[in-house]
Amino acid sequence: MRQIRNKAEFDQAVQAPGLTVAVFKADWCGDCKFIDPFMPDVEQKYADDLKLIQVDVEEAEGVSEAYNVLGIPSFIAFSEGREVMRLVNRLRKSRAEIEQFLDRAVEVHTALKA
Repeated sequence: MRQIRNKAEFDQAVQAPGLTVAVFKADWCGDCKFIDPFMPDVEQKYADDLKLIQVDVEEAEGVSEAYNVLGIPSFIAFSEGREVMRLVNRLRKSRAEIEQFLDRAVEVHTALKA
């Protein structure tokens, strides 16, 4: 997963063609560490449909503020720069919840392109 260090990198990544999903995390976040073991498999599973980027809320704090991300881990899906949906709350996310969100994001992105 590509690491985003600042707002400029973030803007460039989400403006790219296709579907980009930003994963907001922090090193100190226990719920973020909970998803770490399975996220590489999730990323591989969706590699043909979307790009995942990782945003450290402390390192790129302006990004989380700009998108009102208060709880982590959180996910925001962008279709060619336009936010299409989000999974933003302070609750622990399961692999099933994350995959359900990604499936829906792919559906929305595909519908927008039609």
